[in-house]
This record gives sequence, structure tokens and C-alpha cells, in this order.
Amino acid sequence: MERRVFTEEHELFRQQFKKFCEREVTPNVERWEEQRIVDRETWKKAGAQGFLCPTLDPKYGGSGVDFGYAAIINEEIVRAGSSGFTAGLHSDIVVPYIEAFGSESQRERWLPGCASGDTITAIAMTEPNTGSDLAAIKTTAIRDGDSYVINGQKTFISNGILCDLVIVAAKTDPESGHGGVSLIVVENGTPGFEKGRKLSKMGMHSQDTSELHFADCRVPADNILGQEGQGFYYLMEKLQQERLVCAIGAQAGIETVLEETIKYTQERQAFGKPIAKFQNTQFKLAEIATEVELGRVFVDRLIDEHMRGTPIIKETSMAKWWVTEMCKRNIDLCLQFYGGYGFMEEYPICRAYRDARIQTIFAGTTEIMKIIIAKSMGL
Repeated sequence: MERRVFTEEHELFRQQFKKFCEREVTPNVERWEEQRIVDRETWKKAGAQGFLCPTLDPKYGGSGVDFGYAAIINEEIVRAGSSGFTAGLHSDIVVPYIEAFGSESQRERWLPGCASGDTITAIAMTEPNTGSDLAAIKTTAIRDGDSYVINGQKTFISNGILCDLVIVAAKTDPESGHGGVSLIVVENGTPGFEKGRKLSKMGMHSQDTSELHFADCRVPADNILGQEGQGFYYLMEKLQQERLVCAIGAQAGIETVLEETIKYTQERQAFGKPIAKFQNTQFKLAEIATEVELGRVFVDRLIDEHMRGTPIIKETSMAKWWVTEMCKRNIDLCLQFYGGYGFMEEYPICRAYRDARIQTIFAGTTEIMKIIIAKSMGL
């Protein structure tokens, strides 16, 4: 289908980035899966070619282009077979907090490295006993003179091992709820900040996820993003783009799986003919293709509206839950056509099945998305 959200310039950029992925991403996916982490050098190569932080202001090392370029990068990384090279998390979720809420000195200090790939970022919200309820976090950052002293634990932190810079959600006022949360930037190597074990996961094996520990970790008071006590509201402000990024990745994922499954069913023989010739196969694939088409139209509409600056909190919450659930459900149906081969690691469908499961959980579960939608309906 023609995708009117993208211009000719966007599509030329897509071809450039696809070549980068063909050269630097796809050939390394198997090794990354085995070593459970992406090479730092790949981040630097992406940064050197302008593929990191594309929407960032050029004075900080970005290209200053619209979000459509970021959407293309997120799509093509998925299509290249990688769930571990989390450029979208870095460029489109974490870095925007620094650009939007950081002081000029913070932006000048940290953002050029983010754009070049020399500085990899993470954001630490989730704690061992706290998921979506940020008001209940236990990590504290207590002001002590010209410093904040951070104590607490974080878990399920993407880029946790690789990160050079992590934005930590912590309570600067432990007695308050949402109003006590602040965002503080902690640099790797800061005394009292330790990266814990690299977590073993069901899927997304090449994407490093870890625990983070803070024990009397003293950081300069100047490392706080924006105003003290405003962290929760900053997080809410940026969730629109985060959830759209999730929907974009899930949509590209199911499109890729459907394309591969159609080819497989045309090649695999059963009872003397390709299984694509059986009516059940045709019906199921037609149903999947219809849902995929609906997802594509919705996601592209939201990309367009987001680029126009339209507030679409409700709609991105809808896309996040529906597209990720649609992706998970239909990858499962596609795997069935592979029979026993779908259970084998050598087939991409096996990895796609494992990797898809987390998408209905991270960045806000399906249930949380429905709560947000219901509230927006006045319920």
C-alpha cells in the first residue's frame, strides 16, 4: 500500500538506512543473540552516519528532522531482524527527556555524545516491587548540600549494561506520591552506582536488560532534569511518543512475519501441493492480512498526527495495546503454518514469537493502556 505519511525524501533516507542495516545489523544478529548484547561499535557507526537522534537539534549533533525519519529507523531495524539494537529507546524515548527538560549546560554536556553513539542512554523507572505505579517507587534521592544521594534498586532496565547515562526516577520527597518523583541523570562510573546482573529473558536476547543498584550514590544537584518533584509529569508528557514507538515496532514486526509466512506456505508442500493452496491457510492468512492492514493505516495516521503536534495520548494508548496484541496473536497463528519447524531456533519465526511476547507488557501493559483510554472517555 502507498504510505502517504512519508515523502520522497523520507523514502530516500529509508534506502540509506536499509543499506546500513544490511551491512551492520543483519549479519551480526546471530552473534548478538548468542552474546546477549549488541556491539558498542555498531552504536558508534550508526551515530557517525547520522542514524542516532535524528530529530535532535543540529547544534547538539542531531539532524533536526521530523519524527518520520525516526519512525523509519524503528521499522527498518525490526525488518533487519534485530530486537536488540535499541536505537529507538535511546533516540526517541530517553534522549528527548534531556532535550526537553534539561538545562542548556546539560544539553551541551550530554547530547552530542548521544548523537554520536559515544554515549548510550537508559531510563530507570521499574523497581523489583513496583511496575506501573510510579508513585510507589522506593528509590530515593535526598538533597545534601550541592548533591543528591541516591539509594534504591531498579530492574528490567533496557540498555542497563551498555548505558553510559541513565535517567533515574527517584523520590526527592519520600512522603509524597506523584509530586515527590524527580528525574536525575546518573553517569556510569559514579561511585555508589553499580550495574547488576544481565537478566536472562524469554526473548529479545540480544538486547541487554539488567538490574541497577544505587548505594549512597552521590550526584551533583545540577544533574536533576527540570524541577524537583516534576518527574512524574515529565514522564507523562513524553509517553505519547514512547507508546507510538512501541506500536511502530510491533506493526513492522507482524508485517515482516506475514511476508515471510506467505512465502513459506507457497514453498512448503503437503499432500502433493503447497499448503498455501489449502482453503484453511488462505482464510487464516487473509484474516491476518486484514488486521495487519488495519494496523498499518492506524499507525501511519498517528505518525502523521504526531509530526503535526496533535495531542494523541488516547490514540497512542489504543495503538500500543491493539497493535502489540494483534502482533502477538498473529505471530502465533503464523508459526502454526511452519509446523515443527516453527519451534526451531534456526527459523526467524521462532525468535519473532519469543520477542513479541514482551510488547504487551513494556512501556505500559495492555491493561494500563485500557485504563488510560477509559479515563479519556470520562469513565
